[in-house]
Amino acid sequence: DVSGALCISQAWPGMARTIYNDHNRFLETYLTPYPGFFFTGDGVYRTSEGYYQLTGRLDDIINISGHRLGTAEVEDVVNHHVAVAESAVIGYPHEIKGEGKMLSFLPQNTSPRAMALHGYTQETLAAELQELISKKIAKYAAPDYVQVTHRLPKTRSG
Repeated sequence: DVSGALCISQAWPGMARTIYNDHNRFLETYLTPYPGFFFTGDGVYRTSEGYYQLTGRLDDIINISGHRLGTAEVEDVVNHHVAVAESAVIGYPHEIKGEGKMLSFLPQNTSPRAMALHGYTQETLAAELQELISKKIAKYAAPDYVQVTHRLPKTRSG
């Protein structure tokens, strides 16, 4: 069991070879971080059985009071909660900490009545998620704001 940066040791067909009008940026971004390897920009977890799981972009980092925290790391903890379908963490400017964190999540069943049947209100679930993040990662990783939403923004690929 190990996690780290996903890097590729050999070229492949269709591989990017430059960035238009900025070859130095291509070299600095993809080839300099890990000499001899192509750095994809993604984090990866390899199980003891040899399976790989992408953990998210390594460049999605929030700096909270000098602590660097990946958004994917927080989202992974939140998404393991039984009442959460999916989540998103974003940073925002904070005058004391530099950056703060906001968590938006989509419950497994979005109706307030269905949540109440399972013993959750939006407030209790938000508090439980903040406590879970504090225990699994660290106290500073708990979001300043937690928002229940009915839809999260998606990229074109989903």
